[in-house]
Amino acid sequence: MRFILAILFSLFSALALAQAVPAPTLAAKAWVLMDHGTGQVLASSDPDARIEPASLTKLMTAYLTFSALKAGTIAADQPVPVSEAAWRQEGSRMFIEPRKPVTVDELIRGVIVQSGNDACVALSELIAGSEEAFAALMNREAKRLGMTNTHFTNSTGLPDPQLYTTARDLALLAAAIIRDFPEYYSLYSLKEYTHNNIKQPNRNRLLWMDSTVDGMKTGHTSSAGYCLVSTAQRGPRRLISVVLGAASDTVRAQESLKLLNFGFQFFDTVQLYAADQALSQFRVWKGQVNEVGAGFTSDFVLSLPKGQAEKIEAVLESRQPVMAPLQKGQEIGTMKLSLDGKLLGEYPVVALQDVPVAGFFGRLWDALVLWFKSL
Repeated sequence: MRFILAILFSLFSALALAQAVPAPTLAAKAWVLMDHGTGQVLASSDPDARIEPASLTKLMTAYLTFSALKAGTIAADQPVPVSEAAWRQEGSRMFIEPRKPVTVDELIRGVIVQSGNDACVALSELIAGSEEAFAALMNREAKRLGMTNTHFTNSTGLPDPQLYTTARDLALLAAAIIRDFPEYYSLYSLKEYTHNNIKQPNRNRLLWMDSTVDGMKTGHTSSAGYCLVSTAQRGPRRLISVVLGAASDTVRAQESLKLLNFGFQFFDTVQLYAADQALSQFRVWKGQVNEVGAGFTSDFVLSLPKGQAEKIEAVLESRQPVMAPLQKGQEIGTMKLSLDGKLLGEYPVVALQDVPVAGFFGRLWDALVLWFKSL
């Protein structure tokens, strides 16, 4: 719940945070810095500009593969036939061949470490029957994840006029992989992989430049430029950086590290409210009790400029009349948070306990009171 709430209102928080902490200037077409723990966008430039994702497309290919593994529709040790379409893929490859056995597990490493287009097509054909059908699954999943400015046409990221995404959408996708598949995320930290006696290094230079960086994916075409989605964890905090359209491999790595360092240096993740902490008691009508505690069912945290937590202004609003029956977790109000007069976000506040409906006379009395109050 905490992650979803922060995502919904990241536009507000990004605007207010930008006022408090000026963002760095990056040599890239578009970029986003997101706090994974809260889902907040801490800084950005053209986050919703449509761009060509190149091999960053493979993040969604991996996400759907992990989903299929979790659902049990495929298995890690399952042998995968290599079609001629997969074998003949152009661009980066892991060099799979027809009539040579290859497993799902090997193909995943080929996608993540070697950025193999051939591996992507083989997996897409295994999961959906064809790459075209797989692209339809990619778009359905993108919609579910809230990637509202993304459209996929293939599993590889090879150029196509109808293949596009944004820096913000890529940050959402990276966060979803980390959140939903921690058992597979560690594969993004592999520095090299060998298949068919061909060793290839991970193209993510940050894995060698900063020990706190443990993923995720590079992308490059002549039209897209050099792109990098990266993530680092320092202490309990994890940040996600998306840098698109840099001039070179070196520049995308340097600018990504600059962005990550900025986020860790100038922001803190602060717990404002504890799980099940009653922020107020709301009047309940037609219930077995007259009041219910209002708050959040999980720890409520925000990323804030360092030293600014004490300046947060909170306004709690009840959605009266609150009527029984109520279930724990049911939305009953709104918390508005501001910093220096700028709205950070509006966050749903929920009932912290069940409230069964009252008996006949209790409901009748409250109905009469409400009627008189409406006069």
